[in-house]
Amino acid sequence: MFEEPLSVAAVADALGDLACRFDVDVLAECDSTNARLLTLAEAGAPSGSVIAALRQTAGRGRRGRSWFSAPGDSLTFSLLWRLPPDTPWSGLSLAVGVALARALDDMGIAGVSLKWPNDLLLNERKLAGVLIELVPGARPAAAVIGIGLNLRRPRGLPDDLCRTAAALTDADIALSPTGKLLAQLLTALHAVLSDFAVSGFSPFREEWQSRHAFNDRAVHLLSDYAEPLEGVCRGVDPDGALLLETGEGRQRIISGEVSLRPS
Repeated sequence: MFEEPLSVAAVADALGDLACRFDVDVLAECDSTNARLLTLAEAGAPSGSVIAALRQTAGRGRRGRSWFSAPGDSLTFSLLWRLPPDTPWSGLSLAVGVALARALDDMGIAGVSLKWPNDLLLNERKLAGVLIELVPGARPAAAVIGIGLNLRRPRGLPDDLCRTAAALTDADIALSPTGKLLAQLLTALHAVLSDFAVSGFSPFREEWQSRHAFNDRAVHLLSDYAEPLEGVCRGVDPDGALLLETGEGRQRIISGEVSLRPS
């Protein structure tokens, strides 16, 4: 599993007819696939451009965190997607999570759930993360969608992260070579993003909630800019905002700087 080297040819072969929709580049090493693709996007790179890296030296997660990656341990890639004018961006990270979860379902991986706003969990441990960055001044509007997926538990992962991390090798099934795996994820993303461009997040709301790891569970919400909140998760609204039942009533949480932890 994962032994076949990640290559443009392997991804294109696995994409089949969709290969013409993506422009894939595989780098042995780069600082950050998101940073690299943002630069290309500002220079006019087409929608569907993809950069995958075998190793990132400055991979970024949400809230400025680092994303640990090493050759063979992680699949890290970024996808540029341009949307029609006036398409609402709210809920995009949640829709991306639905796409990734669908792809993993199709691979036979059980126990995948979603954590608001942009993590995938396997048996309640972090399997993958999503980092979405809008391209400044892009016309039409564009986003770079960065995805980091643990294939194996990364070597050298700090002990505190190791206790909360999951990897595809935790699933007791035969797994695809990395090129086919990336193609499967891109195929699912293509389907979801095409629908998102027409209807936004609303059509994916019910599916997202059915996969929500902490639905109807007590949680702490931590933010860099506000006091911590305690409450019970009540799903998300049609815009993708988290609904939190607190002692002061139901609150709508929209900040991307919120971190969710089970109570």
